[in-house]
Amino acid sequence: MKIAKNVNRLGTEAVYNIFAQTKKLTEQGKEIIDLSLGQSDFKSPKHAVDAAIKALKDGHHGYTLPNGTIECREAVSRKIKSLYKADISPERIIIMPGGKPTMHYAITFFGEPGAEIMYPDPGFPIYESMINFTGAKAVPYNLTKKEDFTIDVDEILNLINDKTRLLIINNPHNPTGSFTEKKIIDKLAIGLEKYPNVVILCDEIYDRLIFDNKEIPTFFNYPNLYERLIILNGWSKTYAMTGWRLGWGVWPKNLIEHVFKYCVNSHSCVNSAAQFGAIAALDGPEDHLKKMMQEFSERRKIICAGLKKLKGIKCNLPGGSFFVFPNVKETGMTGEEFTDRCLNEAGVAVIPGRAFGKFAAYNVRLNFATSRQNITKAIEKIDKILK
Repeated sequence: MKIAKNVNRLGTEAVYNIFAQTKKLTEQGKEIIDLSLGQSDFKSPKHAVDAAIKALKDGHHGYTLPNGTIECREAVSRKIKSLYKADISPERIIIMPGGKPTMHYAITFFGEPGAEIMYPDPGFPIYESMINFTGAKAVPYNLTKKEDFTIDVDEILNLINDKTRLLIINNPHNPTGSFTEKKIIDKLAIGLEKYPNVVILCDEIYDRLIFDNKEIPTFFNYPNLYERLIILNGWSKTYAMTGWRLGWGVWPKNLIEHVFKYCVNSHSCVNSAAQFGAIAALDGPEDHLKKMMQEFSERRKIICAGLKKLKGIKCNLPGGSFFVFPNVKETGMTGEEFTDRCLNEAGVAVIPGRAFGKFAAYNVRLNFATSRQNITKAIEKIDKILK
């Protein structure tokens, strides 16, 4: 059979390859500590779970509007107002089955042969995958130039030209765990005012997972950009609801009709009962988030302190998310070699930096969304293969 060329341009996520290898080794009786998956070990909030179960019991299992129920969109609007003092109409909000559809749709809307789309490297691999799928030119901006992996505004602005259609920002950042603060985002937002034809996709999925009592400089702070701003967020990280497949996007008014049709053509609607749980999560208490961040803070200290003690490894303290992105060059190994030895010799699953872009050949990603005991044990196991 002959398939379309763009299908062959699609990439994937290395985490699924590592997951498959880990599963195979586990089935063979080997103990593997998994620091690869990007999900926390916390349970979804009970009030969200209860609301979804009640919805099913009450018979709320039918189709909903493709852009999400009005109740769910209103809950998102309330949350944005509460957190960021921004008035966002529910009509601009699209409920999605996870965060990826927002990426997919945004990149598809602006990507085509002859166009350029800018994205962070290292970065979430689906950005580059979808850009390549559309036939657009993928233009990376290099986050490894700075030791803390924060955004270099001058580099981004210098890369913009008359072919640039879309700029992708991710803050806090996956895979590095970096957090770019307000003064830098302010500079970027001001700079982007000079390029009115460039649309901004801001991935803020880790917006509530920020350390040291800092707050995200959300792009909701810049109303001058609203007519060309897409903001991606959701429930998976803040509410430990990854498997629920719930996300939301805020879109410019002139794109809503197009997004609606994409939803109709791709997934019809988001799981109806899950949307009841989503509303409960947004409107309910957030005790779980406080406890989760307290625990993540302790785990962050443990994993960074442990990695810094290992021979040949350099590690920055992440400002957000639950990832660390150490450099392993002085071990004499690339990220891929280090990852292979960690899995097959130490029994620790991590992700090579090259899975997130060409500039991170000597980095690896570890998540600390697991128990303190697992983190400590993983560090001990890695230490043994480096001696």
